Amino acid sequence: MVRWQPDSRGRLEQAALALYGERGFENTTVAEIAERAGLTERTFFRHFADKREVLFGGAGLLQGLMVSAVAGAPATAAPIDAVMAALTAAGNLLQQRRDFARQRHAVIVANAELRERELIKMATLASALADALRGRGVTDPAASLTAEAGVAVFRVAFERWVEAADPSDLPSVMRSSFDELKAVTAGE
Repeated sequence: MVRWQPDSRGRLEQAALALYGERGFENTTVAEIAERAGLTERTFFRHFADKREVLFGGAGLLQGLMVSAVAGAPATAAPIDAVMAALTAAGNLLQQRRDFARQRHAVIVANAELRERELIKMATLASALADALRGRGVTDPAASLTAEAGVAVFRVAFERWVEAADPSDLPSVMRSSFDELKAVTAGE
Protein backbone atom coordinates (compact mmCIF):
# COMPACT_ATOMS: atom_id res chain seq x y z
CA MET A 1 0.00 0.00 0.00
CA VAL A 2 1.21 3.48 -0.81
CA ARG A 3 2.17 5.39 2.32
CA TRP A 4 0.49 8.66 1.41
CA GLN A 5 -1.94 9.77 -1.22
CA PRO A 6 -3.91 13.00 -1.28
CA ASP A 7 -7.48 13.35 0.02
CA SER A 8 -7.57 10.29 2.24
CA ARG A 9 -10.73 11.52 3.95
CA GLY A 10 -12.56 12.05 0.66
CA ARG A 11 -11.48 8.66 -0.64
CA LEU A 12 -12.69 7.00 2.56
CA GLU A 13 -16.05 8.79 2.27
CA GLN A 14 -16.46 7.68 -1.34
CA ALA A 15 -15.47 4.10 -0.55
CA ALA A 16 -17.82 3.96 2.44
CA LEU A 17 -20.79 5.33 0.53
CA ALA A 18 -20.18 2.95 -2.35
CA LEU A 19 -19.99 -0.03 0.00
CA TYR A 20 -23.01 1.10 2.04
CA GLY A 21 -24.95 1.33 -1.21
CA GLU A 22 -23.78 -2.09 -2.42
CA ARG A 23 -23.93 -4.08 0.82
CA GLY A 24 -25.86 -1.96 3.26
CA PHE A 25 -24.49 -0.08 6.24
CA GLU A 26 -24.76 -3.04 8.61
CA ASN A 27 -22.84 -5.40 6.33
CA THR A 28 -19.89 -3.08 5.69
CA THR A 29 -16.78 -3.12 7.87
CA VAL A 30 -14.14 -0.47 8.45
CA ALA A 31 -11.56 -2.88 7.02
CA GLU A 32 -13.54 -3.10 3.77
CA ILE A 33 -13.87 0.66 3.56
CA ALA A 34 -10.15 1.17 4.06
CA GLU A 35 -9.29 -1.52 1.53
CA ARG A 36 -11.65 -0.04 -1.09
CA ALA A 37 -10.03 3.38 -0.55
CA GLY A 38 -6.55 1.88 -0.82
CA LEU A 39 -5.74 2.88 2.75
CA THR A 40 -5.24 1.22 6.12
CA GLU A 41 -7.72 0.90 8.96
CA ARG A 42 -5.39 3.08 10.99
CA THR A 43 -5.82 5.85 8.41
CA PHE A 44 -9.59 5.39 8.59
CA PHE A 45 -9.52 5.93 12.36
CA ARG A 46 -7.39 9.06 11.96
CA HIS A 47 -10.32 10.60 10.13
CA PHE A 48 -13.39 8.93 11.66
CA ALA A 49 -14.22 7.52 15.09
CA ASP A 50 -16.36 4.77 13.54
CA LYS A 51 -18.17 3.95 10.32
CA ARG A 52 -21.19 6.08 11.27
CA GLU A 53 -19.00 9.17 11.42
CA VAL A 54 -18.52 8.97 7.65
CA LEU A 55 -22.19 9.97 7.52
CA PHE A 56 -22.32 12.33 10.50
CA GLY A 57 -18.82 13.79 10.76
CA GLY A 58 -19.86 17.05 9.12
CA ALA A 59 -22.70 17.77 11.54
CA GLY A 60 -20.58 20.05 13.71
CA LEU A 61 -19.43 22.08 10.73
CA LEU A 62 -22.99 22.47 9.46
CA GLN A 63 -24.28 23.45 12.90
CA GLY A 64 -21.47 25.96 13.39
CA LEU A 65 -22.14 27.52 10.01
CA MET A 66 -25.86 27.86 10.72
CA VAL A 67 -25.37 29.26 14.22
CA SER A 68 -22.89 31.80 12.84
CA ALA A 69 -25.41 32.83 10.18
CA VAL A 70 -28.08 33.43 12.82
CA ALA A 71 -25.66 35.41 14.96
CA GLY A 72 -24.43 37.39 11.95
CA ALA A 73 -27.86 38.33 10.62
CA PRO A 74 -28.65 42.05 10.77
CA ALA A 75 -29.78 43.19 14.20
CA THR A 76 -33.07 44.37 12.65
CA ALA A 77 -33.82 40.94 11.14
CA ALA A 78 -36.86 39.14 12.52
CA PRO A 79 -36.00 35.83 14.22
CA ILE A 80 -37.44 33.79 11.36
CA ASP A 81 -35.38 35.80 8.85
CA ALA A 82 -32.22 35.12 10.90
CA VAL A 83 -33.05 31.41 10.70
CA MET A 84 -33.63 31.76 6.96
CA ALA A 85 -30.11 33.19 6.70
CA ALA A 86 -28.90 30.00 8.39
CA LEU A 87 -30.86 27.85 5.94
CA THR A 88 -29.37 29.74 3.01
CA ALA A 89 -25.85 29.27 4.37
CA ALA A 90 -26.47 25.55 4.86
CA GLY A 91 -28.01 25.28 1.40
CA ASN A 92 -24.99 26.90 -0.21
CA LEU A 93 -22.64 24.49 1.56
CA LEU A 94 -24.66 21.36 0.81
CA GLN A 95 -25.23 22.39 -2.80
CA GLN A 96 -21.52 21.82 -3.40
CA ARG A 97 -21.81 18.20 -2.23
CA ARG A 98 -25.08 17.08 -3.82
CA ASP A 99 -23.88 13.62 -4.87
CA PHE A 100 -22.55 12.92 -1.38
CA ALA A 101 -25.78 14.26 0.16
CA ARG A 102 -27.93 12.04 -2.06
CA GLN A 103 -25.91 8.92 -1.32
CA ARG A 104 -25.79 9.73 2.39
CA HIS A 105 -29.55 10.25 2.48
CA ALA A 106 -30.20 6.90 0.77
CA VAL A 107 -28.02 5.07 3.30
CA ILE A 108 -29.69 6.79 6.26
CA VAL A 109 -33.28 6.17 5.18
CA ALA A 110 -32.47 2.46 4.71
CA ASN A 111 -31.34 2.01 8.34
CA ALA A 112 -33.43 2.60 11.47
CA GLU A 113 -30.39 3.24 13.70
CA LEU A 114 -29.09 5.87 11.29
CA ARG A 115 -32.52 7.51 10.98
CA GLU A 116 -32.58 7.81 14.76
CA ARG A 117 -29.10 9.36 14.74
CA GLU A 118 -30.24 11.83 12.06
CA LEU A 119 -33.22 12.83 14.22
CA ILE A 120 -30.87 13.42 17.16
CA LYS A 121 -28.67 15.56 14.89
CA MET A 122 -31.71 17.62 13.87
CA ALA A 123 -32.81 18.06 17.51
CA THR A 124 -29.30 19.19 18.43
CA LEU A 125 -29.34 21.64 15.53
CA ALA A 126 -32.70 23.05 16.64
CA SER A 127 -31.36 23.51 20.16
CA ALA A 128 -28.24 25.29 18.89
CA LEU A 129 -30.32 27.58 16.66
CA ALA A 130 -32.64 28.39 19.56
CA ASP A 131 -29.60 29.27 21.69
CA ALA A 132 -28.31 31.52 18.90
CA LEU A 133 -31.70 33.25 18.76
CA ARG A 134 -31.67 33.70 22.53
CA GLY A 135 -28.24 35.29 22.09
CA ARG A 136 -29.97 37.82 19.82
CA GLY A 137 -32.47 38.61 22.58
CA VAL A 138 -35.32 36.38 21.41
CA THR A 139 -37.17 34.95 24.39
CA ASP A 140 -38.87 31.59 24.74
CA PRO A 141 -41.07 30.13 23.49
CA ALA A 142 -40.41 32.22 20.36
CA ALA A 143 -36.74 31.16 20.12
CA SER A 144 -37.55 27.46 20.38
CA LEU A 145 -40.55 27.64 18.05
CA THR A 146 -38.61 29.57 15.41
CA ALA A 147 -35.64 27.19 15.57
CA GLU A 148 -37.88 24.12 15.33
CA ALA A 149 -39.76 25.64 12.38
CA GLY A 150 -36.43 26.37 10.69
CA VAL A 151 -35.24 22.80 11.15
CA ALA A 152 -38.57 21.51 9.78
CA VAL A 153 -38.11 23.68 6.69
CA PHE A 154 -34.53 22.43 6.39
CA ARG A 155 -35.61 18.77 6.54
CA VAL A 156 -38.48 19.12 4.07
CA ALA A 157 -36.43 21.18 1.61
CA PHE A 158 -33.44 18.85 1.87
CA GLU A 159 -35.58 15.78 1.16
CA ARG A 160 -37.23 17.50 -1.81
CA TRP A 161 -33.80 18.45 -3.13
CA VAL A 162 -32.08 15.05 -2.80
CA GLU A 163 -35.06 13.22 -4.25
CA ALA A 164 -35.55 15.60 -7.21
CA ALA A 165 -34.71 14.25 -10.65
CA ASP A 166 -33.17 17.53 -11.75
CA PRO A 167 -30.40 19.14 -9.73
CA SER A 168 -32.28 22.20 -8.49
CA ASP A 169 -30.61 24.84 -6.34
CA LEU A 170 -30.93 23.91 -2.64
CA PRO A 171 -31.06 27.49 -1.33
CA SER A 172 -33.97 28.12 -3.74
CA VAL A 173 -35.74 24.97 -2.55
CA MET A 174 -35.24 26.12 1.05
CA ARG A 175 -36.62 29.57 0.24
CA SER A 176 -39.63 28.01 -1.52
CA SER A 177 -40.30 25.69 1.44
CA PHE A 178 -39.93 28.63 3.81
CA ASP A 179 -42.39 30.67 1.73
CA GLU A 180 -44.86 27.77 1.82
CA LEU A 181 -44.61 27.67 5.62
CA LYS A 182 -45.19 31.42 5.81
CA ALA A 183 -48.23 31.11 3.52
CA VAL A 184 -49.69 28.31 5.67
CA THR A 185 -49.18 30.25 8.91
CA ALA A 186 -50.64 33.40 7.35
CA GLY A 187 -53.73 31.44 6.35
CA GLU A 188 -53.26 32.01 2.61
